[in-house]
Amino acid sequence: MLTLHTAELLLTGPGSTPLAGGAVLVEGDRIVRTGPYEELAAAAPNARVRRWPGVLTPGLLVRGADELLERTYYPDDPYEITELGAGPITGAAALDALKMTDARWGNSARRGTQKLLARGVVAVAGRFTVPSVRTAVVRSGLTVLPPLPYGGAPSLDPLAGRADPGEAFHGVLEAGAAARFAVFAVAGPAELAVRGATACVATVIGGRLLHRRR
Repeated sequence: MLTLHTAELLLTGPGSTPLAGGAVLVEGDRIVRTGPYEELAAAAPNARVRRWPGVLTPGLLVRGADELLERTYYPDDPYEITELGAGPITGAAALDALKMTDARWGNSARRGTQKLLARGVVAVAGRFTVPSVRTAVVRSGLTVLPPLPYGGAPSLDPLAGRADPGEAFHGVLEAGAAARFAVFAVAGPAELAVRGATACVATVIGGRLLHRRR
């Protein structure tokens, strides 16, 4: 089935010229074509149309994801919030006090991957050694890459501290490429750099809508 995703602005990759009223035509898990909405709609009149506010970009890449998912615990909301608080828990002493098991790490990782999808992340780089975490990441749909260098502490928001959002893009949006992209409710790249990935309203991986802000 053909699906046409369109937004107020389209960025197909790092350094690309923003296209007002741009669109991405998807069939299955692949991009068929990108370009002006009117042009693609005329070429595929039977395509399902999804209209999004803001800017449509390639999905984001998080580096140091093993630190975020294997050495950070995300409390189960609402069941653990009163006892543990809502924020992520890090540090050897704090994690030891939780008496973490493989199953508990897996549940935490599932919550962590949902947080990543909600920030437009489509790929993670890291070396996962906890079996349940590795399973959770694979099942989430996120692409897993080998470890990549990164500066500072890893963040759930790959746009944090970046003046150019394109530095966090994973791949480009072009014919034949995997249908992996995100949409952010911002006016353009400058506002995206300021607001960060929490402005995400939709994340598509393999042509499937895996996150949509309600």
